[in-house]
Amino acid sequence: MTPSLLVPLVVGLPLVGAAVTLVAGRRRRLQVGVSIGTLTLTFALAVAMFVIVDAGTPLAVSVGGWPLPFGIVLYVDRLAALLVAVSSVVLLAVLLFSVGQGAADGDDETPVSIFHPSYLILAAGIFDAFIAGDLFNLYVGFEILLVASYVLITLGSTESRIRTGVVYIVVSLVSSVLFLSAIAVIYGALGTVNMAHIAERMTELPDNVQLVLHLLLLVAFSVKAAVFPLSFWLPDSYPTAPAPVTAVFAGLLTKVGVYALIRTETQLFADSDVNVLLLIVALATMIVGVLGAVAQAELKRILSFTLVSHVGYMIFGLAVVTEAAIGATIYYMVHHIVVQTTLFLAVGLIERRAGSTSILKVKGLLTAAPLLAALYLIPALNLGGLPPFSGFIGKYALFDAAAQIGSPLMYTLIAGGIVTSLLTLYALMRAWNLSFWREEDDSVETEARIQHLGGAPAADEVSERRVIPRIMTAATVGMVAVSVGLTVFAGPLYDICDRIGVGLLEPVHLFDLGEVEESS
Repeated sequence: MTPSLLVPLVVGLPLVGAAVTLVAGRRRRLQVGVSIGTLTLTFALAVAMFVIVDAGTPLAVSVGGWPLPFGIVLYVDRLAALLVAVSSVVLLAVLLFSVGQGAADGDDETPVSIFHPSYLILAAGIFDAFIAGDLFNLYVGFEILLVASYVLITLGSTESRIRTGVVYIVVSLVSSVLFLSAIAVIYGALGTVNMAHIAERMTELPDNVQLVLHLLLLVAFSVKAAVFPLSFWLPDSYPTAPAPVTAVFAGLLTKVGVYALIRTETQLFADSDVNVLLLIVALATMIVGVLGAVAQAELKRILSFTLVSHVGYMIFGLAVVTEAAIGATIYYMVHHIVVQTTLFLAVGLIERRAGSTSILKVKGLLTAAPLLAALYLIPALNLGGLPPFSGFIGKYALFDAAAQIGSPLMYTLIAGGIVTSLLTLYALMRAWNLSFWREEDDSVETEARIQHLGGAPAADEVSERRVIPRIMTAATVGMVAVSVGLTVFAGPLYDICDRIGVGLLEPVHLFDLGEVEESS
């Protein structure tokens, strides 16, 4: 068995697991065991593939034994293997969190017969997008994860979830139509959708044609990545879903869009320069997103707006387009996947413990739940970029890469990034002070200072207080530990990301078309 034959298993295993859990119906233990085993095995595969590609060349396989350019090519390099491994860890932690929630609440929030198959299909779509070697397969990966996400975001069938789910579906379908249209135009211009072929042939086209193709894909992926001004749909869509669904969506779905942007910008359109446009968009995404967070009174909405703003950092690094900047972008992307997911899990625990996620309603949790206070505080400080956490390391690396260029626009972006980081810290720490530090008998003066937030969406939201199962706490503690690990092992991880940055900007892109293995 050659190493390349491991590649199809990354997508095949979750799909088989989804089929088994679907057949298993309401046999909860079997479904949980299959789901956990599938994601654990996928993580092991990703680590094994990373060791292989880091020591040698990327793995590429043509599925079904079809020759190029007709075969579907799956491609794993350092970037794909790293993101599959990180995604597996996040998906596994959120799965354990949802298992605890389902065991405590029954099927109201996460119906077992629906949740596990949909969750594994979502995982298959994410993995397929990360290892796609052609644009059409990347589109298929997007559609797989989006179909599953339609189910997951409306679990429970409440009015608010159906309403926001419809918005999410409409925006996703528009994005998919744009992507599919871009693929059709690219095929018409180049006669292929294989990324290696596109990279070879793109320079043969006139500059204006390259620019049109570039902008088509840029817009399509920017919707999926929630880049301003195409991020309007996200803050209203994510907060209404069940806590584990919101956590995995926030951590992974926008990053699939960012990943697609990284691939296309560095390897397909390296000679088509829209970097000034990307820098302006990155600055707007950071500032508008964080200002939205400051104006919110509900924790999930605060985190949803910070999610938008921090996508701006990744676009910033991508637009700098140096090896150091791309490496810093990959590191920050990994950091954000882990930390954003962790914060949403912590907020899920707050909602169960306090019966609300409104910072106007929640009080006194520091005394009542000190562990929960720490589980929120650590990733909040990390996301805010406080030293020595990974958020600070990633932002410093991005700013340093931009400073090496030294243009006025770069310094403007650095200043915008610093302001965004400070406002993120302010929004998250204000929420911590009000929810944890403020006592039930705090003075009227404190209430007066936050009265202006009373008109914010979901400011008065109250739900039922529920017991927190140990497995939900354990899953959140595990994710906090992983987020701290990004700081403790920042050196080795950053070295990996630096090698990825160098590899993405090498003159020879993607795989050697003559060395693609066929798999039946």
